[in-house]
Amino acid sequence: MSVASGSSTRHTAPEDLKTQELTTPEDLKAPEDLKNPETPEELSAPTTGTSSAPATATPSASTDEPAGVVPPLAPRRPRLDRPSVVPRVLRAVLTGATRSAAIVALLLAWELAPRFGLVDPAFLPPFSEVAQAWWELVANGQLADNAQASLVRSFSGFGIAVAVSVPLGLLIGWYRPVADLLNPLLQVFLNTAALALLPVFVLLLGIGETSKISIVVYACAWPVLFNTISAVRTVDPTLLRLAKSMDLSALRLFQKVILPASVPTIFTGIRLAGAVSIVVLVAAEMIGAKAGLGYLINASQYNFAIPQMYAGIVTISVIGVAFNQLLVVVEKRLSSWRVPATS
Repeated sequence: MSVASGSSTRHTAPEDLKTQELTTPEDLKAPEDLKNPETPEELSAPTTGTSSAPATATPSASTDEPAGVVPPLAPRRPRLDRPSVVPRVLRAVLTGATRSAAIVALLLAWELAPRFGLVDPAFLPPFSEVAQAWWELVANGQLADNAQASLVRSFSGFGIAVAVSVPLGLLIGWYRPVADLLNPLLQVFLNTAALALLPVFVLLLGIGETSKISIVVYACAWPVLFNTISAVRTVDPTLLRLAKSMDLSALRLFQKVILPASVPTIFTGIRLAGAVSIVVLVAAEMIGAKAGLGYLINASQYNFAIPQMYAGIVTISVIGVAFNQLLVVVEKRLSSWRVPATS
């Protein structure tokens, strides 16, 4: 009996354990004090006696996340640093005021010197009278017509000079035999003033548009030519050796190495030529011209319209500054590969 009872006990014990596991699911649950609540509400909720069901977070009907899990918060948008805009505006205003201080001082002296009798107002009228005369020239269309005539001549001669001088300068600067052949002749023409040859151009080409454009071409060619030659000859030799080690053709060498390295120096000559083109043209328009800013200045002097004369001079200055700034922008665009110098 003892053996039988022992055997029956051994056979029935697992069933009892299974029954106990199925009938007491509360034993499988973790104790309340071992839970790690994930929400602040579970930590702050007061514990009251025994309850029929543990307090758990109710899952959202629109999500399948398990109970007690807090959804991630949406990332906050970074706030714009609005106070930093004010120093930038103040810095820009201060920079503009510093750059324009000298011009403002000049205009102020121009206005006050004639009024206080420091100069004769008949020969140097106040700036306000010059500005009024300038506005009258704009209103009656004389300033626009004369400025258009001058700009067409100046830009035509300037463009022809750049188109001829840059390729010729690259050729002379790269090939030493060509430089040795042409250098003495170029030095002779360089040291001959363009205005000294103005009567020669008038005698050979007449007093029409051809002579005026030709004198501008002659005056603008030399700064561009000699700066281009200097730019080619001063290219970093290390860059040339590296390019030659890569077996680049002559065309690719010019395109990838010589031209990019020569752009700053070439544009120095181009900017000089831009200033020369306007100055020489005004002098040429004073001889045998019927339109242009030079003609306007000369005619105003003969008619003793001094404010109009100064209005023409101011217009030439403004055009020269605007043209120079345009060339600076083009130079920055073409030489954007350069690393700016750090102070």
